[in-house]
Amino acid sequence: MSNQATITTPDDPYADQPSFWERQRTEVWAAGIFVLTVVLTVVSFPPFNAPEFAYAFAAPAIFWAYLRPSFRVYAGTMFAAQIVAWCINLSWLHHVTWGGLALLGAFVGMWIGLWYLAVWWAVPLLQNRKPMQRVLVMIGLAGTWVLIEWSRTWLFGGFPWLPLSATQWKRSILLQISAITGAYGVSFILIVFNLGIAAYAHRLLREAKHGLKKRSPEFMFALLVLMFPSFLMLGDTFRQQRAEFARIALVQPYVPQNLKWDPEEGREIAATIEQLTLKAARDWPDAIFWPEAVTPWAVRGDPYTRDFVASLSARINTPIVLGSIAIERLNEPDEAWYNGVFVVTPEGGVADAYYAKRRLVPFGEYVPLRPVLNWIEKFVPVGGDFLPGADPRPLLLPMQRGVAVIGPLICYEDTFPQLARSSVRTGADLLTVQTNNGWFGEGGAAYQHAAHSVLRAIETRRPVVRVGNGGWSGWIDEYGNVRDVMTDANGSIYFRGVHTVAVTRDRRWVGRESFYVQHGDWFVLACAGFATFAFSLLRLTPAPKEPSPL
Repeated sequence: MSNQATITTPDDPYADQPSFWERQRTEVWAAGIFVLTVVLTVVSFPPFNAPEFAYAFAAPAIFWAYLRPSFRVYAGTMFAAQIVAWCINLSWLHHVTWGGLALLGAFVGMWIGLWYLAVWWAVPLLQNRKPMQRVLVMIGLAGTWVLIEWSRTWLFGGFPWLPLSATQWKRSILLQISAITGAYGVSFILIVFNLGIAAYAHRLLREAKHGLKKRSPEFMFALLVLMFPSFLMLGDTFRQQRAEFARIALVQPYVPQNLKWDPEEGREIAATIEQLTLKAARDWPDAIFWPEAVTPWAVRGDPYTRDFVASLSARINTPIVLGSIAIERLNEPDEAWYNGVFVVTPEGGVADAYYAKRRLVPFGEYVPLRPVLNWIEKFVPVGGDFLPGADPRPLLLPMQRGVAVIGPLICYEDTFPQLARSSVRTGADLLTVQTNNGWFGEGGAAYQHAAHSVLRAIETRRPVVRVGNGGWSGWIDEYGNVRDVMTDANGSIYFRGVHTVAVTRDRRWVGRESFYVQHGDWFVLACAGFATFAFSLLRLTPAPKEPSPL
């Protein structure tokens, strides 16, 4: 029998056959990364109570980039994963429109997906580079994430819903850095940690290092970035000097959205509000807060509604802060509608000065670029256009214990850090959020929305009081701690009722502005510098052929 090697053909039944893993390696990797990315992204955000997953939600995709998959496969997988994840995160929008959910979920998912393309390009170029260079590129990639988050505050009218920092809304220790960097600093830290985990996993699983060489400079740096800001801010969170500020009664009418604007239901809705307000007044609060657009008719523009709220405030001898509609120049060619917040006092009735919503909901309260995008109304139900306000000046709320200076934010305005900052810079010592989450059912929208108020409280070092038509009414202190939430006997936030909260504040922050309030989005500018430097480093300095000693 000849000792010569046998020449095999593809049809040779005795030839070694590739395993399923070898034949389907690309598809298996893509499917696994897709599933992991979708699941980890979704469960990191509210209403799920699993913020720890935010420390690793992107790590599988980053690790995959180290293995250098083709651009087509990687880009297709990551774009698909982000679109699916964000359609799930925004699934509450289906109560308004399925078409709007599909369009918005796809847009946000693809926009965030751009960051993963930067990862695909940058991570393989880190091979054999010195530890300091790898760390600098990590910083640049985290800065790129921040730039993408920041761009969502203005792109196509702005939809900054659920920045990565919102995942930590119940973990206030990490969030304290927001008083310096804004919430973008928290997102930066989380992305650095994801990059560190992926680098460490690649070192252990693919580079086969042993002993001290197992150490990952990227992971060690990520640990420092995670721990240092928390220790830096500990002194600010301890030694608080809390003092009473105001007792505020919250009225949550929980009017079904399909009845809210029905003219035939107007008087019944007014009667409900009146009954709840009288009940709230029995607790002798300093003020009573109503939610966004609570009255069935415009408080400014309809004499009956104006007299109704004025007489109610006088009957209970308590000021009321309410959300309603303002119609200026009624029945004139230049008639203008505003979504506003008004102060009503027992002595003076409805004050002339009111707050007009500055950031309208695109495709909800108006259509941006209407001549071009009129077709969108086939998919998203849009009413008549409101006009945006332009004045951030706060409102004066006279109370028995003194005058409170309140900075109103209406509905999703609390997702814009710049709006809360401008309110505080003009003198607000209390931020209020009047909202109507009735559009979105009883899913995760109310919890997601409340997470943004936590971020605004820490950034500005001002207490935040929220009151909704139905869902998450309560207050948050200057350090992002949820002090009180309005719930029923079953622990649900979705019900009709009233609740009085005792708002306190830290004396150390009375009349003071946080670093973020003073300097704004300086950290975003720094992140632009980080990203530019990292890009230049990878483009202009070739990687050494020999592997780095670490």
